[in-house]
Amino acid sequence: MTVKAQILIVFILLIAFGAIIYIVKKRALELKYVLLWLACDIILLIFALFPNLMDLFSDVFGILSPVNMLFFFGFVFSLMIIFSLTVALSRVTGSVRRMAQEMSLMEERLRKYEEQDKEEQDK
Repeated sequence: MTVKAQILIVFILLIAFGAIIYIVKKRALELKYVLLWLACDIILLIFALFPNLMDLFSDVFGILSPVNMLFFFGFVFSLMIIFSLTVALSRVTGSVRRMAQEMSLMEERLRKYEEQDKEEQDK
């Protein structure tokens, strides 16, 4: 990797890191969802600062090319993000279903009270 490419990658990763921190400060995204993004940013920053680590890791994992190792890690990272979002979506779906059921029960109770009140006023 050339020095220019290293500097560019480090610069972009630092901007991304700052953007992630800014989004967390604005409370636009919860911290538990950001941790994975921060970890990825830091790992990529380490690989950008020490490109020989990519060669070492690709040898350890038995991957012939360091670029293929990055694609593999990107694929694994994407799967982790998809899984965490699926878990979060499942929780939210359950909560919405529960709230809808509770609202229906409350509306039914309200309707009964209104009918009783109307009957008492008619008497």
